[in-house]
Amino acid sequence: MGRYLLAVTSTAILLTGCQNSGNLKSQSNDPDAQTNSKSEQVLVQNSASPAAVTPLLNSPRNTDLWSLTREGMQLDLDTDQARIAAQLKWYAGHPQYMQRVGQRSSRYYHYILNRIKERGLPTELALLPVVESAYDPFAYSSGRASGPWQFIPSTAKYFGIKSNWWYDGRRDIITSTETALNYLEQLNKRFDGDWLLALAAYNAGGGTVSKAMRKNRNAGLPTDYWSLKLPRETMAYVPKLLAVAKLVRDAEQHQLKLPPLNNQPYFEIVDIGSQIDLAQAAKMANISTQELYQLNPGFNRWATDPSGPHRLLIPVKNAEQFRQQLAQIPPESRVNWSRYTIKSGDSLSTIAANHNITTSVLRSTNKLASNNIRAGRTLLIPTAQQDSGQYALSASQRLNRKENQLAQSNREKRHYKVSSGDSLWSIARSYSVSPKQIAGWNQMSTKTPLQIGQQLVIWKQPKSATTLSKRDQQLTRRIGYQVRNGDSLYGIANKFSVTINDIKRWNNLENQKYIKPGQQLTLYIDISKSR
Repeated sequence: MGRYLLAVTSTAILLTGCQNSGNLKSQSNDPDAQTNSKSEQVLVQNSASPAAVTPLLNSPRNTDLWSLTREGMQLDLDTDQARIAAQLKWYAGHPQYMQRVGQRSSRYYHYILNRIKERGLPTELALLPVVESAYDPFAYSSGRASGPWQFIPSTAKYFGIKSNWWYDGRRDIITSTETALNYLEQLNKRFDGDWLLALAAYNAGGGTVSKAMRKNRNAGLPTDYWSLKLPRETMAYVPKLLAVAKLVRDAEQHQLKLPPLNNQPYFEIVDIGSQIDLAQAAKMANISTQELYQLNPGFNRWATDPSGPHRLLIPVKNAEQFRQQLAQIPPESRVNWSRYTIKSGDSLSTIAANHNITTSVLRSTNKLASNNIRAGRTLLIPTAQQDSGQYALSASQRLNRKENQLAQSNREKRHYKVSSGDSLWSIARSYSVSPKQIAGWNQMSTKTPLQIGQQLVIWKQPKSATTLSKRDQQLTRRIGYQVRNGDSLYGIANKFSVTINDIKRWNNLENQKYIKPGQQLTLYIDISKSR
């Protein structure tokens, strides 16, 4: 039996032909569920029951995963296209970025490459999470795409990826990888084996690509990827992957030192059989809770989901110790429970809020058919074994860190109650922020309908250079600056005698580390100091 125990259940799903393009990121990998075109029967696999998978990467010739990636490449990386050249220039000009992404992938790359090779797919696909999420399983976009493969909620739901208060399978390494590869295979089949069209469809949707092909066909034009007029993000999306793959293939030529990735599994999949407190599990495995969350990013809270998946990814060197410790602890001792006696005037929602859980969790835990409760009865409430700081990468702790970062940037936190007639655009305008920012702060899409009475968090802009004193305004000029090749925030700040934090604040870049050629920046410069 191999290192990996992969849980799969096969279910047949009927896919239909095309989708509306809509907002690009919110439609980034939406399956074609909104069309009447000819459908095909496909097989979709989701994590459920354990089955053995034999690794195929035990090649005696190569002990390095980058070499194995190069061996399995199938796409044409040498197409003479300006779009590939532009992306390659950017990635090659930012070697630190590639090194950082390579290091971040070290936990997952063996597993993902293994699954891709088992299916006989192009190994370039193992680099797709570089483009989608920079191999960050906690990556989250304003379009509500989440996880290493950046699934949006509608796509996740369509493919049966589980998501609830406890768990989000879009971030689960096993579940998201299996689903992404299934979907990519389906798209490849739909577009008659053309991987570039399949990749474009993964980003923009199959319907968007089919529509562009029909338009070209009717005009007597070619229908290959390079000839299609697609949304701007998709026009760059495929070239990004090809550029990254080309850079990996020709790393020595570009003097790029990729971090070593040995041809050895990083983790084992351990069947735990029941819910378990993640701090307790980390202690049993002799690893930090942060490491456990990095390997099991699908779990949102301080414990695994009581209804599964009942598995944890554990570093290979710690897996046997974890199994031995787990066998000594019965399921009923793996999670702490407190008892709460219902008082007169209590409601299930207030009890849930006071204990930082949801009403649905309370109902399922106590087998309640509705929200009706009676004073004097007792409720069982799941409780973390350690203080919240021990669960470093839980959803609540990630949100706290994000809010602390915003507070440190001098933004003021406001709460806004949605009224009749409000729109995301009108609210954003009144607070001098963008609709995309509000969507990000509230974990929603810019196209999510607002509900009257809904509470929104707004991080109001700090006092900016536009409100300088009259004397300072005479010496200060607002300029637009287009980022050039080779530019960095440090270099631009030095050139215009401003600070990096100023540039980030003026351009809402607090959560971004990098800038790209062609990006437009707003600067407020002191003309007596600028060079």
